[in-house]
Amino acid sequence: MHNTVHFILQGKGGIGKTLVSTVLAQWLATKDTLPLRCYDTDQENATFSRYKALHVKHVPVMTDTRNIDPKRFDALMIDLLEHEGNCVVDNGANTFSPLMGYLLENDCFDMLKESGRKVYIHTIVGGGDTLHDTAMGFVSTAKSTNVPLVLWENEHFGLLQSATGKKFTESQTYADNAGRVAGRVVLTHRNADTFGAERVRGNRAFSAAAWIEADARIGSGPPLVPDDAFERLVVGAADVMEIGRVHRAHQHADTDLSVGRFRPR
Repeated sequence: MHNTVHFILQGKGGIGKTLVSTVLAQWLATKDTLPLRCYDTDQENATFSRYKALHVKHVPVMTDTRNIDPKRFDALMIDLLEHEGNCVVDNGANTFSPLMGYLLENDCFDMLKESGRKVYIHTIVGGGDTLHDTAMGFVSTAKSTNVPLVLWENEHFGLLQSATGKKFTESQTYADNAGRVAGRVVLTHRNADTFGAERVRGNRAFSAAAWIEADARIGSGPPLVPDDAFERLVVGAADVMEIGRVHRAHQHADTDLSVGRFRPR
């Protein structure tokens, strides 16, 4: 994977954008010989930039009047366009609408593609009480852009299903936009007590409360993961909203190829 630009975009606050950015950045860092470049455009909660090992550059793209600062944004675009390698751009809820509007108004996605960059938008849909708002954000992003989407399904707040039990991926809302989805990643919620105890008994060095499950072949176009059908990733920390280290799990797993799930046995 080379010369890709990954925007993490979702208007809902606290849904896991920094978690996604951090997991994605650690994975991408192993996919190219050139250094990965990471940017945090969150104006107020620049959490991504605090991960020093990732060398994240904080780019506050908004002015005090809550508008996009053209000079700051242009500096970011020049950086994305003039240097080779993969990039991750994290975005905060407070800058989502202005940034998305500016990206579309100035044809930034097309500009990046014309320069030889492969662009992805990573959007997060959460379960429980966050489902409605985040699902609407997914629809809005799908309808306003022509960029391949990577859907992250975050079960930390509950399963992604309606009150009647229908899964989000079985809903008409998803079906209407499924053709835009290049890949899906499921953040599976785990019981920290039972999953942690089981992990300790197995003497594994995983401080994990969630398995990251990636389907590399969903949708049309080139695979999101070129070297393997599935990348098996584990994120650290008892709370899935706090990211630790990323590990590969090569054993003790079942893989359901139809939905891209990867679960410990």
